[in-house]
Amino acid sequence: MEIVWWILIIACFILAFAGVIFPIIPSVLVIWIGFFIYQFALTAENIGWIFWVAMAVLTLLLIFSDIIANSYFVKKFGGSKTGERMAAVGVIVGSFIIPPFGIIIVPFVLVIVTEMVQKKTTQEAFKAALGSLIGFLSGTFAKIIIQLIMIIWFFIII
Repeated sequence: MEIVWWILIIACFILAFAGVIFPIIPSVLVIWIGFFIYQFALTAENIGWIFWVAMAVLTLLLIFSDIIANSYFVKKFGGSKTGERMAAVGVIVGSFIIPPFGIIIVPFVLVIVTEMVQKKTTQEAFKAALGSLIGFLSGTFAKIIIQLIMIIWFFIII
């Protein structure tokens, strides 16, 4: 039975990385499911409060990485506050529209439209939308790194 539990744990961790490409998969949730399978099905000892607190902090960082990165880069590339907000909304809405491409396309389009409505030039609007794209790529990279840290830490402590 232990082999089945380990297969499930590894499947959860792999599925978490699939969630980077297909945002409909809740990456952080499946990582936690893997942790819980180990904690409640494979070991009698507690993994440790330091691990759980660290994972909670990394989880919060993971959840907000897309929104933070998108807003930061839209602002850095000359976007307005409204453009920043629309980029954040676009990440959330885009994850449900034409996955996995919606998470790239929707924020990009929303930022262009928002900036143009605010009387920015096409070039300025495109630059701000480019910031949204760079923000998405940065957020995705951050998610991959954070997930790797979580999973490697798990395997180090067990």
